[in-house]
Amino acid sequence: MKHLLDKIEARQQLVRETAGHLREQIALLTEQLAAAERTLQRLDITRETMLELAAEDGIEAPEPLPPGYREVLAAFDQAGHRLRAKEICEILGIGTEPRHTESVRAKLKRLVDRDILTEPEPGLFTPARPAPATPDPNCRVRESMRNVG
Repeated sequence: MKHLLDKIEARQQLVRETAGHLREQIALLTEQLAAAERTLQRLDITRETMLELAAEDGIEAPEPLPPGYREVLAAFDQAGHRLRAKEICEILGIGTEPRHTESVRAKLKRLVDRDILTEPEPGLFTPARPAPATPDPNCRVRESMRNVG
């Protein structure tokens, strides 16, 4: 009987330690969740404010891209060069069967239609280059004033 009670006590100690570790993990996850929710709330407020300001200036806000399209664009950031649909499939780890490459190719074509990507040659895609900024004629004046002061 003593042997069984010792086994039960050992098991209780193990379960207490496990419960303690789980409580610590829950506390850490609760903190992380609260921080993520605060950040999300700030981003929501920022987005709403930007949309309000854009509306006041008569600027139409672009529609946000669905997650699949953002993943495709992230592949370009990761690769840092022009890509083909099959290469994007490989980067995203989704398989290179025709059904996958054709799905990605359709997304790429839609991104070209939205002027987010360009297709410099058939089947080869690259991010669209932003239009160069108009040079500021006062730039040299500001730079020379900075050097004087």
